[in-house]
Amino acid sequence: MTSHRSPLRHKPPSYRLIDSSRSSSSGDDDERRSKKKRKKRRRRERFEDVSGGVSRKSGVRAWTGSVTKPAKDYYIDVRGDRDNLVFGSLYRMDIARYKPHNLTASMEHHIQFLYRWKSRGQHLDVDGDIDALDSNSRNAVRYCSSKYSSLEKHKGFKHLHVAASEKSSIVPGEFIALTEPVTTLHEEGRKGDLEESWEDEIINKTREFNKKSWNSPHDEKVWLAFAEFQDKIAGMQPQKAARLQTLEKKISILEKATELNPDSENLLLCLLKSYQSRDSTDVLVDRWEKILRQHPGSCNLWKEFLRVRQGEFSSFKVSDMRKAYAHAMQALASTCSRLCRQGRESVHVQTIDPDLINLELGLVDIFVSLCKFEWQTGYQEVATGLFQAEIEYSLFCPSLLLSMQNKHRLFEHFWNSNGVRIGEDEAMGWAIWLEKEEENRQNIFTEDLPQDSDVGGWTGWVEPPSGASKINTQSEEIVEDADDEEMEEDDHDSENKSEKDVELLLKKLGINVDPEALVEVKDTETWKRWSKEELSRDCEQWMPVRENSGPSNDENPDAESNEGLSRLIVFEDVCDYLFSLCSEEARFYLVSRFIDFFGGKISRWTCSNSSSWTESILSVDMLQASIVEQLRKVFEVTNRTQSMTDNFSLISYVDSSVDVSKMNSIMKFLRNAILLFLRVFPRSYILEEAVLFAEELYVAQMNSSSLVNPSRALAKSLLKSDRQDLLLCGLYARSEAASGNIDLARKVFDMALTSMEGIPVALRENAPMLYFWYAEMELANCSCENSNELSSQRAIHILSCLGGCVKYTSYQNQTSGLQLLRARQGFKDQMKGIKSAWARGDIKDQSIALICSASLFEILTLGWAAGIGVIEEAFSMVLPERRSQSSQLESLLIHSIRILQKHLKDGNLPKMWEHLLQGLQIYPYNPDLFVSMVEVGHRYTVLHKLRLIFDQYCQKKPSVITWLFALSFELGKPDSQHRIHGLFERALSNDRLQKSVILWRCYLAYEIHVACNPSAARRVFFRAIHACPWSKRLWLDGFQQLNSILSAKELSDLQEVMRDKELHLRTDIYEILLQDEIAT
Repeated sequence: MTSHRSPLRHKPPSYRLIDSSRSSSSGDDDERRSKKKRKKRRRRERFEDVSGGVSRKSGVRAWTGSVTKPAKDYYIDVRGDRDNLVFGSLYRMDIARYKPHNLTASMEHHIQFLYRWKSRGQHLDVDGDIDALDSNSRNAVRYCSSKYSSLEKHKGFKHLHVAASEKSSIVPGEFIALTEPVTTLHEEGRKGDLEESWEDEIINKTREFNKKSWNSPHDEKVWLAFAEFQDKIAGMQPQKAARLQTLEKKISILEKATELNPDSENLLLCLLKSYQSRDSTDVLVDRWEKILRQHPGSCNLWKEFLRVRQGEFSSFKVSDMRKAYAHAMQALASTCSRLCRQGRESVHVQTIDPDLINLELGLVDIFVSLCKFEWQTGYQEVATGLFQAEIEYSLFCPSLLLSMQNKHRLFEHFWNSNGVRIGEDEAMGWAIWLEKEEENRQNIFTEDLPQDSDVGGWTGWVEPPSGASKINTQSEEIVEDADDEEMEEDDHDSENKSEKDVELLLKKLGINVDPEALVEVKDTETWKRWSKEELSRDCEQWMPVRENSGPSNDENPDAESNEGLSRLIVFEDVCDYLFSLCSEEARFYLVSRFIDFFGGKISRWTCSNSSSWTESILSVDMLQASIVEQLRKVFEVTNRTQSMTDNFSLISYVDSSVDVSKMNSIMKFLRNAILLFLRVFPRSYILEEAVLFAEELYVAQMNSSSLVNPSRALAKSLLKSDRQDLLLCGLYARSEAASGNIDLARKVFDMALTSMEGIPVALRENAPMLYFWYAEMELANCSCENSNELSSQRAIHILSCLGGCVKYTSYQNQTSGLQLLRARQGFKDQMKGIKSAWARGDIKDQSIALICSASLFEILTLGWAAGIGVIEEAFSMVLPERRSQSSQLESLLIHSIRILQKHLKDGNLPKMWEHLLQGLQIYPYNPDLFVSMVEVGHRYTVLHKLRLIFDQYCQKKPSVITWLFALSFELGKPDSQHRIHGLFERALSNDRLQKSVILWRCYLAYEIHVACNPSAARRVFFRAIHACPWSKRLWLDGFQQLNSILSAKELSDLQEVMRDKELHLRTDIYEILLQDEIAT
């Protein structure tokens, strides 16, 4: 029997036995049996040809082993086969018995698909390894194979969507139409939708953009869309030469656009970004400088230029970046001075030009970024000195009409003198110091004047010195000069002798001190201890030293003096970065950024949608305390059911803790500075809250065992100086309540509210904030069931006094219904006045406090739905574009989310989720919204829904905040390593987020401590320092966490690169080696 099995399977050999004798009857029987078998075999083969191999028979051609692997793992089925399951068996390598072969007929006729029945042995084929088969099988592949997949991606082919045409309701032949029937687009689509090919789309889109740019040459959106379309074209081109050609076309389009719109910053930024993809670093810098010379007053262009210069690893140096910052700030400061002079010349204009305010705010942003740059490169003293100099120069300058040169000269005298600077003890400000200096000079002059008049008697006659006396004085001067020279030579000899002694001692210890010789540190632990010592000194040495501040009788005066000289900030270090501020908004903004920079509590210095806030978060290398707490809360919520330790949280990856001694000194520095700021901005509750917070931390660290409110003494002293400051009374009462002194807090609130009738009308505008704080404190006191009802009644009484506009009295009994009605109507009347003010864009903190009070009143009396309705009505008063840029409205939204979250058990989950999603659409960078979303979604929705939301905002609104919360949400979950890797890589593939130091540090620590992948951690580290070469903390992470991965030679080379980049290194490796030698 002939075998028809696959040629890949071999038939075992068979042997026939030779019969000695056979009869004719037996031979006939054998012949009949063989014919019968052949007939059955032919019948079975014909059935197999028709059925296509229903079961796995000998005709099936497939891979028999698992060693052979297809060239491609899968193909995308873009056509969709209804009979995709018609196979000979369930074997994964089998191929369907048919394929679409030819497409015939036109659009007017029905389209028929012809199928060719394949002969035996050809109806099965291998999808990937086509070259391993014969030519006949190679020509009969499936429609989803590589051959047809390549045709699907062909740019010149058009896709045809075929659908059955509707039967006409008109019977043909009844009448002859006078006109030809018009075929609608819908009917054409029913016959067959013929899409345009990619090449047709390029031609049509290009023609459309050409028409738009010709008709609207000054519409920058058209030009930007045209340039974006070139990026889309380049993404479809696999050849590098074609992509470069498309890039050249994009550059030519943008050059034409900037020629027609020379003042468009968006077009200039897009053009310069395109240049960055093509030109070298030197050519790119020249192009930037040329454009900046044409637009010296553009703050956005300067910011982008500084970001580009700072991220270039090959050309990065600290000194070059300082020069770039100096040029930027000088150009912007001159533009601000010109606008300020123009404003002073126009007498009829009483308000400051908004363009001047925005420009000064941008100038402050660049100055703060310079201070961050100095701090992150290791020059902490320079950053602190820059803040001190600028604040003294712009906030405490003397009220004299001085030119810029005279003002610089006068400030140089103050800076080089022994005057106490901002933040130091007994600081008084530049202006007051100058007044006292002038008084002292006048006193000295009056004291010396009578002594001079007594010389020569009452006649005033003075006898001139004789020649002998002149000779004696000259000889004495010569002798003194000679003695001075001898003393200098002796000092020089003694210094040389001491240096030789030190060198001899080091050589005895086995340390080569020759600067030209290379020091080979063979132990990586030595570099780890060096980096630890370097971090310790960075934490301690952040305050500039003064010339007379060093101890004179120290054990090592030379080392102390050298260290003092390196930490001494002279006038030449800060003179290029000084500028004056005309607007009050810019001055307060500078103070707010100063407090935020040093870790103080500043309630709100800008909206989360502003570019200043996003850039501030992007440039940090250590997380702020508030964001750390929010990320920790997200991790605890998502890992509540698991027995996870805190070592797996994102917070433990990047050590954001600060040394206690450093925090103590910084809080003292902030306390002194803010107390001086209150002279410039009196009765500013934001600064008063910040100074009480700094005082609380400072006193608590000094005396942690004390149970008294740490900020009580400072609050009382401030109230003694200004007893009419109602908001200060409220802040003092809130601090007492936070310390557990509820009765004392109530006394302070009652005293402030009852004394409101005797204060000026201008100060009564702050009353809603005081009432709201009082009511909020009472509701926060509802911790036990016994006081819950009483505290609610107290809050209703407080809010009724505010709404009813009646004189406040201390709580005695329950509020009557009439008082509640009057209060409700009073809140409605007051909100009408707010509506008119908000329509003009005048949104103040007092109006927000009034709306929160009205909402709280409705919640306590009618329920949470009525309270949320008040807030929704307030939001409807403001336009959406103005709503997204208001920090006050952002705080109001957060307040409404907390109310809904508090009453979540009352069945308001749909309302809560709706408010959350709307809030994220308006403020996609707010961390409080992400915390609330995770807390609610992790409990009431599936995790996949939260992941989709995170992915959506990571793609549409990428920011460091979004990625950090997405990572904290995934950490600790089983089998989430691949998603976490994907999140890190997607985040760092963004051009802007690639410069985030905190993301790189988190990625590096994750690879080391969680993924435990040393090779990946090594790659991440080198990518990180290439993207962020200015971050000293990032470099030191490599020394501390990769000391078991990198060799000692590699660590030594890293330190040399750090020196080449001019990063500030405070510790010499000789010190660590000397400690080892002494220890041994």
